[in-house]
Amino acid sequence: MRFALLMVAVSVLVFVLVSLSPIDPVQANVGQAAYAGMSPEKKAALAQVWGSGTPLWERYTTWASAFLQGDWGTSLRFNAPVLDVIAQRAGNTILLMAVAWAASGVVGFGLGVLAAARRGGRIDKLVKGYCYLLASTPAFWLGLVFLIVFSVRLGWFPLGFSVPIGTSASDVTFGDLLHHLALPAITLSVTGVANIALHTREKAIDVLESDYMRFACLRGASGRQALCRHGLRNLVLPAITLQFASIAEIFGGSVLVEQVFSYPGLGQAAVVAATGGDVALLVGIALVSALFVFSGNLIANILYGVVDPRIRRGEGACADV
Repeated sequence: MRFALLMVAVSVLVFVLVSLSPIDPVQANVGQAAYAGMSPEKKAALAQVWGSGTPLWERYTTWASAFLQGDWGTSLRFNAPVLDVIAQRAGNTILLMAVAWAASGVVGFGLGVLAAARRGGRIDKLVKGYCYLLASTPAFWLGLVFLIVFSVRLGWFPLGFSVPIGTSASDVTFGDLLHHLALPAITLSVTGVANIALHTREKAIDVLESDYMRFACLRGASGRQALCRHGLRNLVLPAITLQFASIAEIFGGSVLVEQVFSYPGLGQAAVVAATGGDVALLVGIALVSALFVFSGNLIANILYGVVDPRIRRGEGACADV
């Protein structure tokens, strides 16, 4: 029920925002020069076909009725069904997000624990400085820097796209896909490390200062042994929370990264749809992104019960009162 309400809210919000936008879908899609040379009758006919002059409530009810029957509409910019456009590009975005999400989670968690274990030392200062710097660095700017350094100067990675230019789909290898994926994924994961590392560091410090950690050290365990045997389990739950909560941030960052690297994913399609007033495609991408975020939160809730059975049983401090 909550998911259904979320989908309705997202679709209504997108329709309202696009209707408030000054972009004329007819002019945006046919081009300025062609639009200027059109007759008023032709302009009116295109406006009627693309619904630019139709009231908001009427466009929304028409779209919602078709959506409930499995028809997501037709993209104006790609001249293809919305479902086909999303299906063609979702694979690239999911692969990019999965690699960046996993890398940022593992690296961020490791750096946070390492900084906490060496609190106040040189490593801790380096990790914090690295995170503070990246937290204030825009993803698109970092992507441009990586392009200049690693693609233009060093030539290690291609300038963009998901496959080599001029290569047929049957000739593209898995190595080609990884080669084109590497730099966008590195950019997206590097910017996602900061928040996870800083939050993990603070939680790890609390764990290291807890009574049970002190008791373990009094029993003869070293700080590293006590952290590995007793502390990491208490760090897993907040790490899961941060990791799955970062799905929305990863998706938002992928929009900018895909645009910088001309990577044909949902993020780039969303930019094209927004600049062209392509409501049907924009709503479809918004619904898919909401599904990503909702699924991430659902998986996190399920994993909570696996890590801590008390959550699954509804136990806790309040249950004992």
